[in-house]
Amino acid sequence: MELIPNLPNDVARECLLRASYKQFPVIASVCRGWNSEVSLSDFLHQRKASRHSQELLILSQARVEASAGSGKIFATPEYRVSVLESGSGLWTELPPIPGQTKGLPLFCRLVSVGSDLIVLGGLDPVTWQASDSVFVFSFLTSKWRVGATMPGVRRSFFGCASDSDRTVLVAGGHDEEKCALTSATVYDVAEDKWTFLPDMARERDECKAIFHAGRFHVIGGYATEEQGQFSKTAESFDVSTWQWGPLTDDFVDDTVTSPICTAGENGDLYACWRGDVLMFLNDTWQKVGQIPADVYNVIYVAVRPGKLIVIGNGKALAGYGEATVGYTCDLSSARWVKLETHVGHVQAGCFLEV
Repeated sequence: MELIPNLPNDVARECLLRASYKQFPVIASVCRGWNSEVSLSDFLHQRKASRHSQELLILSQARVEASAGSGKIFATPEYRVSVLESGSGLWTELPPIPGQTKGLPLFCRLVSVGSDLIVLGGLDPVTWQASDSVFVFSFLTSKWRVGATMPGVRRSFFGCASDSDRTVLVAGGHDEEKCALTSATVYDVAEDKWTFLPDMARERDECKAIFHAGRFHVIGGYATEEQGQFSKTAESFDVSTWQWGPLTDDFVDDTVTSPICTAGENGDLYACWRGDVLMFLNDTWQKVGQIPADVYNVIYVAVRPGKLIVIGNGKALAGYGEATVGYTCDLSSARWVKLETHVGHVQAGCFLEV
């Protein structure tokens, strides 16, 4: 079947590859052939390979409104999904999740898988009870769907990461009795199915997690009786052997918090920690830069080819109306460039290339 009448399919495919991601829902509705084409995982891989993909920075950000006539800024803890198109610098907001009239769950986790955004867990913004909800936003259809709920006990403040291709991995956190957890599970987005992993070697509440070099790395966190005394250890789950490796002692050098880590496509591992940018070299963390001083609290960090992106909250305004601060660092020159951001407290973030 011809994708475009009177054009060879390889030429027609080149036209589709150049379309903006915002046009995908329209493209998918034109005909079955176009819908099938843009839905293929190969289509996304070809967009990236041909450099026609678009990079999106996605944040869970508090909505801020100005009170009538007063000029003051006030806010309620109502979080929405903000999206920055890194090429154009344009900020947009995704449609709200159907049925979630008070916004996103507080402290929910955001991860990307293929062309989907996954929103997991968090606290109900009205009752503050732990949620086991999963919501999936497709950038191909521009629609939300409800995913299978997270299995087991309802957990909060867990570590979460994805392989960017098909699965989301979750580990640690605490249950509704504030007991730290060793359990872990994996979500297959395409099949909408959860599977339990073997337990970790130790409890890890408020841990951090990344997916790096075929392994799910869970960093820091603390046990129930430690209550805020963060572990310096890390452990990694190998998805090919379905086993956790041995504990890595002294992976971090701080018992106050766990660093915000990120992995680059070339295998480089970075962390933002106590105002510094660190790189994991020769089995140790080495300082390679300093975060701009107005990034008071780093929330999210990502590595893209040749650059490091840091997003945090500033001190300028109080509460949910505080300023969002973001920078891009050219890794070859160590030069920081400030991103255009807007007011609204940020709780989570992820990166999606579509």
